[in-house]
Amino acid sequence: MNYILYDGSVRNALLPFTYTKPVADLRIGILTIRQKWEKHLGFTTTTLTEEYLEEKYPMVEMAKNVMINASFLPTNSLVETIRELKENQAVYKNNEVIAFFTTENQEEVNFEDYEKIDFKDEILQISNTWDLFSLNDTAIRLDFDLITEGRDSQPIPKGVNYLNKEDIFIEEGAEILFATLNASTGPIYIGKDALIMEDSAIRGPFSLGSDSVVKMGAKIYGATTVGPNCTVGGEIKNSILMAFSNKGHEGYLGNSVLGEWCNLGAGTNNSNLKNNYAEVKLWSYETERFTKTGLQFCGLMMGDHSKCAINTMFNTGTVVGVSANIYGSNFPRNFIPSFSWGGAAGFSEYQVSKAIETASLVFARKGLEFDEQGKRILNHIFEDTSKYRNFK
Repeated sequence: MNYILYDGSVRNALLPFTYTKPVADLRIGILTIRQKWEKHLGFTTTTLTEEYLEEKYPMVEMAKNVMINASFLPTNSLVETIRELKENQAVYKNNEVIAFFTTENQEEVNFEDYEKIDFKDEILQISNTWDLFSLNDTAIRLDFDLITEGRDSQPIPKGVNYLNKEDIFIEEGAEILFATLNASTGPIYIGKDALIMEDSAIRGPFSLGSDSVVKMGAKIYGATTVGPNCTVGGEIKNSILMAFSNKGHEGYLGNSVLGEWCNLGAGTNNSNLKNNYAEVKLWSYETERFTKTGLQFCGLMMGDHSKCAINTMFNTGTVVGVSANIYGSNFPRNFIPSFSWGGAAGFSEYQVSKAIETASLVFARKGLEFDEQGKRILNHIFEDTSKYRNFK
């Protein structure tokens, strides 16, 4: 059977993170959504996504295919239901399609002709950007069980203080030096070749990706995910760094999500609670206005390739697009469009050629190449987001 993950109707609600990647490649918990599905299914998947992303994330269609809405996270019971799908059958949850069967000879999909299978069990769906950190506690726990089942952890090194050893899993090559791991509040997963430096204090649920670093004296609360090839320090709570992003110095990051290739300068802080304790509103690319989140705690949403200078302050519920560069004193605006350059004193347009030049240098530091596909994606985003850069 061939499995294809498609973006679905929530793609625009998950911007700016889905500007640069399909919904399937967002990270929540320990794994990306794609990695979760592939581990459950035992098959590789391809993607149905936006046309400008298809070159990097192509779809492979075969004689028989099952299309899966990537905004839903897999569970054992859901995967079993999907495996049993036959022609002209679709799985639903609350009248929304989770998955459906297609064939290469099928000219169109008319769900009125499909047998509707209602999925009764509980399931997680990522419908908004803030769901990524809000549901991260549950997602880490599910991924921890999935990844560690039937496996033995590397031993906890001498000199490490720990609680609830059975919920701590350390992959091969990871190094932990005189740190504190408290898994009494949730599991702690340490990825391959990761490093936790001296005097770091970590409370679960927590995930540290492969080749990532927790710097000395860091204070990390659950539910936090640090993806692969990241560096973190200071104080972090209930946040996600998807991959290749750095918050390496003192400062606070809470109830926030950073995409890939982001960097927060030393002393950067974000607010995650309004002074009047009111509900936080967040910029929505879907409605092109600020929308209620239903949350009292909500921090920073930062798209791929964006960066900020030392001592930057982000207000409660700030959304930063792709390839933005923020600096200066005082709080910048709560919505910073992609390819913006500036801060509270004002913004100008960050030329895409300069953004590509910077991305190429950043990739090279990791021994990687920022290829032509990546450049074309940034060029598309630059044109697509031009309407937001009204800096007069």
